Amino acid sequence: MRMRRTFLLPAVTALLFNAMALAPLVPSIASASSTTRLISAAGTTSLTGTPAGSDAVQFPEIRGEPEGAMDLQSNKPAKPDVTNRSQSPKRTVSTNSLTPTTSATIAATPGVDTTFPGLNHRDQRTANSGNQFSLEPPDQGLCVGNGYVLETINDVMRVTDANGTASQTQDLNTFYGYPAAIVRATPGHPAVFGEFITDPSCYYDSDSGTWFHVVLTLDVDATTGDFTGTTHLDLAVRHASSPIGTWTIYKIDDENDGSNGQPNHHCSLGPCFGDYPHIGADANGFYITTNEYSFFGPEFKSANIYALSKSALAAGAINVPMQQFDTVGLDGANPGFTVWPAISPAGIYETGNGGTEYFLSSNAAEEANGSGSSTNILVWALTNTSSLATTPALNLSNDSIGVTSYSIPPKSDQKPGSIPLGDCLNDRTTRSGLWQGAGCWRAFFLPQDQPKKEVLSHLDANDTRMQQVSFADGKVWGALDTAVNVAGEVKAGIAYYVVTPSVASDQVSGTLVHEGTLAVAHNNVTYPALSVLPSGDGVMAFTLGGRDYFPSAAWAPVDASGLGDVHVISPGQGPSDSFTSYKAFVGNPPRTRWGDYGAAAVDGSSIWIASESIEQSCTFTVYVATAFTCNGTRTALGNWGTRISKVTP
Repeated sequence: MRMRRTFLLPAVTALLFNAMALAPLVPSIASASSTTRLISAAGTTSLTGTPAGSDAVQFPEIRGEPEGAMDLQSNKPAKPDVTNRSQSPKRTVSTNSLTPTTSATIAATPGVDTTFPGLNHRDQRTANSGNQFSLEPPDQGLCVGNGYVLETINDVMRVTDANGTASQTQDLNTFYGYPAAIVRATPGHPAVFGEFITDPSCYYDSDSGTWFHVVLTLDVDATTGDFTGTTHLDLAVRHASSPIGTWTIYKIDDENDGSNGQPNHHCSLGPCFGDYPHIGADANGFYITTNEYSFFGPEFKSANIYALSKSALAAGAINVPMQQFDTVGLDGANPGFTVWPAISPAGIYETGNGGTEYFLSSNAAEEANGSGSSTNILVWALTNTSSLATTPALNLSNDSIGVTSYSIPPKSDQKPGSIPLGDCLNDRTTRSGLWQGAGCWRAFFLPQDQPKKEVLSHLDANDTRMQQVSFADGKVWGALDTAVNVAGEVKAGIAYYVVTPSVASDQVSGTLVHEGTLAVAHNNVTYPALSVLPSGDGVMAFTLGGRDYFPSAAWAPVDASGLGDVHVISPGQGPSDSFTSYKAFVGNPPRTRWGDYGAAAVDGSSIWIASESIEQSCTFTVYVATAFTCNGTRTALGNWGTRISKVTP
């Protein structure tokens, strides 16, 4: 969710995310600590697939209505609060403050073994018989093993073979045993709301032959859809060659308010919650990290780390020991933020010091009491991970590493192209059986709520938080988004790092082996996902877009000496044209949700990658003639897609 997955909230619950994104962040008192508790199995589930439903616009279409946008039942105007974590619009960076960066070369070929379109907004919205909201961004998860490719996004998952042939597609609410996200009202039957699920990630551990899938779940009132304040990390585990079949579910309460054996982190106004969960593993443990905020209050607390026995999870144990760390005050006097755990290729683990799991983080963010730019990253280590098999007794340490300055990137401009939803909102003359009167905008709004002129939007380009981290060839690898000065323009670019870690007396230290910046003249590169083979050869996936490219899935080879050329896998087909692009739906200024993260996964000698892209386009005329579906390639409110590819570096 990155505390800004866009959805529209009722006035009360909007305070949760609006305060987090916009209010000054209250620093926490320095206090490193850890607690242990048992996590119990909460039942089983199956990935068996659910049928698709109607692609028609329905009420409510966007979570948080009827006070939010496009209330098709009461036709209320759209002036909602929008959840938004990105800091990119808050700071203007001039070329004078950035060292010029050389533009990468665009390779002549895609350079992939296999590629196919992944899940898209239409798949998301129509899943579970259409009992879903329109959502963006997707939040990309990907895990691969034994010829199976499992893609997971907000809020749907799909299993394909290595050629992209789908076998099962299922919404995440059904997978985790919850009611549908929304069962819309019918005469005599009021609407029923299901849990709010976000931030999916998955991992296939080839050493143990186990699939892991994680989401953040926020409980809601079934009648109103309002958040209740109870939240949990839901972890599904399947020990089998195929992801299709029965999984064991574990629920990790993460309010951290002293209830149910949790520590009390004293969040204001009640419970905390763990945003933006991400996962990693070593030989002994499975790790989930979160960014902890007060649920109803304004403050960020710190990154939290949850360490569980990998072997116990793989065995489907009824009770699994877990040690939890908070990182308050561990970066000097500042909290850790987005402390991303490493994933390793098969068998490539750090076995010293009783087993060690590494992490990387950055500290430019406001949550880390940063200024928006920094010249440091941090390497973290959990040691004695072998103790997870019995009585957890892990130790957490970190080390600050000097790097070239990185800073919050600007939003990504888009190449002009067809935006039929935007054209619909601007249209004042077209007549159709889909609405009454002249003007396509009437399909969504009452006459007194005629929207103002809409324009081509800019894509959200993330902030400076660390993205996917890998441990391979004795090194920790990671990347983040940053502003770059390329060809005389400030664009969104990527900074990447290769660090050699070492641990002595339970204290980690890190040596910077290599750092670099990726930039493409007149274009933007965003949301990197970096994965590395045991040999040290790796792949960094990202979205490319700007003057020359519609949002496109792309990648570059990486090793300890630097990056290679940029390969455009499949050029984007048009601009992003979704509901968060337009002020009529989300208020002024609009924020085009993108990301929140990509994914990459090692599979033998190859690496699979997944990134958001625009995989379709159509004209306004076709959009209207096909009831807003562009011949079944999009929905009325969204056209984002994803692309999955296999690369052998």
